[in-house]
Amino acid sequence: MPSKVIEQFKTDDQKWDAVCENDASADGVFLYGVTSTSVVCKPSCRSRKPNRENVRYFEDVSTAIAQGFRPCKRCRP
Repeated sequence: MPSKVIEQFKTDDQKWDAVCENDASADGVFLYGVTSTSVVCKPSCRSRKPNRENVRYFEDVSTAIAQGFRPCKRCRP
């Protein structure tokens, strides 16, 4: 992964923007979990936009699963 892409999604605000825009260039950089549903998705997932206060960011799916989230059935992270 080019460092330029990683730097583009360094802050939570940048990650949130990627989630809202379903930005496929963020796939592989981070995942997001929704606490109200316990689902973890790729930034490009076309599922309904979550409430920002319910979103947690993860580096990989195994970390999200260890914290009680399950992979999305739509985007299959």
